[in-house]
Amino acid sequence: MSGRGRLSSIDLLPEEAEPDIAWAMEQLRERSMLQSAILEEFNARLADRGIGPISKSAFNRHSIRLARTARRLEETRAIAKVLNERMPEATDDLTIMVAETIKTLIFELLEDGGKLTPRNAMEMARAMKDVALAQGLSTQRRRVLEKEFADKAGEAIDAAGKAAGLSAERISQLRREFLGVPG
Repeated sequence: MSGRGRLSSIDLLPEEAEPDIAWAMEQLRERSMLQSAILEEFNARLADRGIGPISKSAFNRHSIRLARTARRLEETRAIAKVLNERMPEATDDLTIMVAETIKTLIFELLEDGGKLTPRNAMEMARAMKDVALAQGLSTQRRRVLEKEFADKAGEAIDAAGKAAGLSAERISQLRREFLGVPG
């Protein structure tokens, strides 16, 4: 059975180094410092904790892996945004993003030579079923919210129209114009 592979020297750092790892990864994401300067500061922070330095090659491999993951997530977000623009009433942004992220992870597992065991296949199928269910629930929730809004807005139009002394016909016209619903 294939695992996640050998742990890097950064993965093997003790728990007390977590704040320094987070700092270094944030600096890499911000791209405001040279990678060599980040590594130098990172190793200085580790030394302050009594932890040995990380080699340049290990840090470089880790930063490349981080950049690759960040790029895949950005691509997933871009796909989700395009899908949401094309299907605005189908589901919400978060549900699309989660669904696309799960689909991307499944694709990458298969693409990276991951062994597809019956258990993996079942777990992926279950995850996709749950995503589809979540998308359906999200759509239902949006419809409920839109109906509640239309009902409340209709009541407000009715009340404002009556207070302004408008005829029932004019109030119906306003409901059609503002809400797109029959008077």
